[in-house]
Amino acid sequence: MIEWNHLGQAHSAQWRSESSAPPPRRVVTADDTLSADTAYRLACEGTGLLWQGDFQNARMLLQALMRRVDRKPAKAAAKAAEKAATATPAQAFHLHRQAQAQRARVLSSVLIPLGPDYGIDLRRAPDWRQACTEAWGPASGESSVATLRELLGLVGAYEWRKKGVEIPALGDGPHNRIHPHYGVFSPVRGEYVDLVANTSLPSTALAFDIGAGTGVLSAVLVRRGVQRVVATDQDPRAMACALDNLKRLGVLDRVELLQADLFPPGRAPLVVCNPPWVPARPSSPIEHAVYDEGSRMLRGFLAGLAAHLEPGGEGWLILSDLAEHLELRPREQLLAWIAEGGLRILGRHDVQPRHAKAFDAGDALHAARSAEVTSLWRLAAIG
Repeated sequence: MIEWNHLGQAHSAQWRSESSAPPPRRVVTADDTLSADTAYRLACEGTGLLWQGDFQNARMLLQALMRRVDRKPAKAAAKAAEKAATATPAQAFHLHRQAQAQRARVLSSVLIPLGPDYGIDLRRAPDWRQACTEAWGPASGESSVATLRELLGLVGAYEWRKKGVEIPALGDGPHNRIHPHYGVFSPVRGEYVDLVANTSLPSTALAFDIGAGTGVLSAVLVRRGVQRVVATDQDPRAMACALDNLKRLGVLDRVELLQADLFPPGRAPLVVCNPPWVPARPSSPIEHAVYDEGSRMLRGFLAGLAAHLEPGGEGWLILSDLAEHLELRPREQLLAWIAEGGLRILGRHDVQPRHAKAFDAGDALHAARSAEVTSLWRLAAIG
């Protein structure tokens, strides 16, 4: 619950946070009379600003906070640049994540009250009830509070879900789009999809898709002629998302969805896995697709793969080497885990990333991103 006082009366409401962040310990009501400088000072102190004024002015205030949090004083900027210049790649990564977390805390200070049906009873407020329902499920009938930043992300995901993401590997025409649900990572890094689309298949009889997410790799395998795919994921949101996408694409009759941690029962001639690429702690559910603390999923896949491969079968591990360039996981460690799993390397297909950050010299992790390579490792059981 989140609690605040207004005009001498105590109030409370349900607190909503996708990252499970606690509500601000101090909350004050705010409206159009609040200056951006005062709001920024309060936000830096950790105070939540429960908005009571014009909704569009709340959006303008959030933009003003963005400008202030991104505009470091010259002295602080010089100190940060000096620190970054002497940092190791791993230290630079952790400094970058700390800065991101601090920025998120400040920008999460603008709070929006939601009615029992997710309605926003503020002047010039949009109707986001459908977007909230798709993200959080049916309204509970209780009032709640969420950050404006999270609501904007939720609505952006809602629009992205309606429009879909074009996947060239699924072919031409209207049935080549993936529609990511809220909280499920979108397949925006097309190079890993292309690797699965272009590598020679060891068999078209059966494949396991480990960590299905949106279902994009299952769909690509079916479009390539695989007769049956068993796709697993432990996240109920991912399971619902994959079900929706596979129905839209008309391939659900050849895909079995199973909620499981890693492998389904049995063996297959092809087992595909695209685990999170960076061994770090995720700060929200959607970050589990990017960050794999302790390389848990990667290690689990490599340790269990041999037992789930048919004789002569292949395991396809799709993995970026970004963690290696960040000095978070050396290549020698990956090779050791492969050997410990009773596996041998049949080959590797590499591709350079095409995303914008790989070419952004101003990005804090540019050196690592510009050197990044995404690979499909073809693995087989020894013996």
